[in-house]
Amino acid sequence: MWHVEFDPRAAKELKRLGTADKRRIAQFIDERLLADDNPRKYGLALSGKLTGLWRYRVGDVRIVCRIEDHRLMVLVIKIGKRSEIYR
Repeated sequence: MWHVEFDPRAAKELKRLGTADKRRIAQFIDERLLADDNPRKYGLALSGKLTGLWRYRVGDVRIVCRIEDHRLMVLVIKIGKRSEIYR
């Protein structure tokens, strides 16, 4: 069973979001990432300087994660709006 952990920086970014965005992200994590055997199915692999990371789109918010297969863990690294997340 997969589990999700948040980097301390990502946890702060999540707290700054509005209530509706927080609810959508929690629902996405519970109903998609944790409920499925393959978390890659819902995201896109990033390239360039972010190679090895995965991106999930939840409304206007992007979630950048590292998937660790050996630990069955999705580590959330960054959360933010599209205009700021890839900087």
